[in-house]
Order: sequence, then C-alpha cells, then structure tokens
Amino acid sequence: MTRLLILFAFIAAFGLPPAPTAADQRFARLTEPGIVAVMRHALAPGSGDTASFALDDCATQRNLDARGREQARAIGVAIQAAGATVDRVLTSQWCRCRDTAELLGLGPVEELRVLNSFFRNPARAEPQTADLRRYLLGLPPGETIILVTHYVNIRALTGRPVASGEVVLLKIGRDRTVSVVDEILIGPRR
Repeated sequence: MTRLLILFAFIAAFGLPPAPTAADQRFARLTEPGIVAVMRHALAPGSGDTASFALDDCATQRNLDARGREQARAIGVAIQAAGATVDRVLTSQWCRCRDTAELLGLGPVEELRVLNSFFRNPARAEPQTADLRRYLLGLPPGETIILVTHYVNIRALTGRPVASGEVVLLKIGRDRTVSVVDEILIGPRR
C-alpha cells in the first residue's frame, strides 16, 4: 500500500499516468480471453452474521470497516492501473459484498444470487457451487468479469482459502475446466 501511495504522490506532482506495480501487472491478465476474477469481499471484521440477519437490512449484517472500504478502493485502482477494462461487476446480495463491488469503482454493479453466502446453510454448498461453475462456463468469451462473493463460496469453488479482499484469477478453459491461475491480495493498511 505504501508503494501505491508513493505512486499517487508522484502522479499528483508530475501528472503522469500510473506505472503498474507488480500486483497491478497480474491484474493485466484480466485482459486475456477466459480469465475471470472472483474476489472475497474486503475487510469486514468478525465472522458470520448476527442471529437477526436480514438480507435487506445492512444493520443486521457484518459490514466493511474503514480499512475494508479503503482496501476495496485500492483494489479497483490497481485493476485500472493494470489497464484492465471491466465489462461487468457481479456481487452477492450481502451488504459487505455490494459495498466492496461499488467501491471498486469499475462500473455498474449487478447482484447475482449464486454468489450469496451459504455459510449458514452448508447443504447449499454443492448445488450452489455447481450452479456457479455452470454460470462461469457460460460466460461470453472476451468479457471481463469480476465476481464479489464470500470465503465459503470461493473455498468451495477453488479448494483454496482466501483472505478478505483477495482476488483469485480463474481460467475458464475450452475443455470446460475452471482453474486458478493467480491470487492477488492488496491488504488494508494497518
């Protein structure tokens, strides 16, 4: 994050376009055909949601804190700095995911129910992950997509744990496979 702040200060002083950092260069893979980004929502302290959870009431949910909001914005800046133009940003209906998706600043955000958390209903893991896989396999070639979802969803899809705000780049293969090609984490400042 410090490198990014130094870069912004340099840009402000000299008016030059940003030079991608090492992490930004990996985001450039989004311009490759068949590459899709799936990310866990930015930092929202705690785990799970309250017993009074209501999908339409953010006050009953675990939400992004100031560091999480900053993290989401920094991820969006890094994606833009890498030269990737995003066609669609799709999100879980949970407030922390919607807020992350909006704070990325990469374009209009659409809700996609298959990205909703199944943390409270583990029996949904297998069928919902199968639905997500079918969705990914049906994406139009060449469209740049970012999906914002939850730990359990990404773990079920990829078999890998992810940190808050971590972006996993997936390759949608012609052979109908979905494989991880990279993982990028731009953490919140402490």
